Amino acid sequence: MRSKWPERLLLLPATVWLLVMLVLPLAVVLVFSFGERGPAGGYVPAFTLAQYANLPARFTAFKNTLTLAPLGTFAALIVAYPLAYFLAVKANPRVKTILLVMIIVPFWTSILIRTYAWIFILGGQGIPKLLAMGGLEGIRLINTPTAVLIGIIYGYLPLMVFPIYVSLEKLDKRLLEASEDLGSSPLRTFRNVTLPLSMPGIATGCMLVFILLMGEFLVPALLGGGKVFFIGNALVDLFLQSRNWAYGSAVAATLVIVMLVVVSIYMKLVMRGTNQRKDMSLL
Repeated sequence: MRSKWPERLLLLPATVWLLVMLVLPLAVVLVFSFGERGPAGGYVPAFTLAQYANLPARFTAFKNTLTLAPLGTFAALIVAYPLAYFLAVKANPRVKTILLVMIIVPFWTSILIRTYAWIFILGGQGIPKLLAMGGLEGIRLINTPTAVLIGIIYGYLPLMVFPIYVSLEKLDKRLLEASEDLGSSPLRTFRNVTLPLSMPGIATGCMLVFILLMGEFLVPALLGGGKVFFIGNALVDLFLQSRNWAYGSAVAATLVIVMLVVVSIYMKLVMRGTNQRKDMSLL
């Protein structure tokens, strides 16, 4: 027991930080979710399930989030994987450095400013005007789910690229050469060698993007124009505008539960696929 005390002391600061910054706020939200809204807003102590019974009133926000968050994650993956593959496998050092800097540079600017730039690009004087000049008139992008999806891909693309890039960077190039020497086509080499070995990066990138998208509110608010409502927008409205802290806490608690269920299922599927690939490699 004495030998474990140094480890416990080293873990104590991180444990206290985790309890204060993560567990305690979640406990407060859970307690508030069973309360009631005060006459002037805020929270009144009580024990009622009325807030959870009223969750269907925010069905549209849940539907938009649970539709566009997975779709945005998948779209970011489709865009990010070829770029990460080119950076890790094909690009020479000079080009790789330039592209990595170009991916990082947008993070030096506030996402608010970058999202405002997309309002102009997707608005009437941007892409729709160019399409109209080419004969495609009447196409509307701003204040639509498409605009929100474009903003999601742009804003979260680096978070998807870098985990995949790290996984592919560690890839032993001799495995690719051996696969080609054995007569495998490039597609088969990618399917049997590159893709399985990059799965840890794919899983990490998808989790990073998906979890953040579940609480996103800025991109839908600006590019959706109030017509594409996420749960994050509903929480901003409930806590800051209508000051219904009890109902907002119930929505937030439900969001956390949904995220835990989805992430658990996803990680279980990823682990099952990883184990199956290991078993096949042993055979």
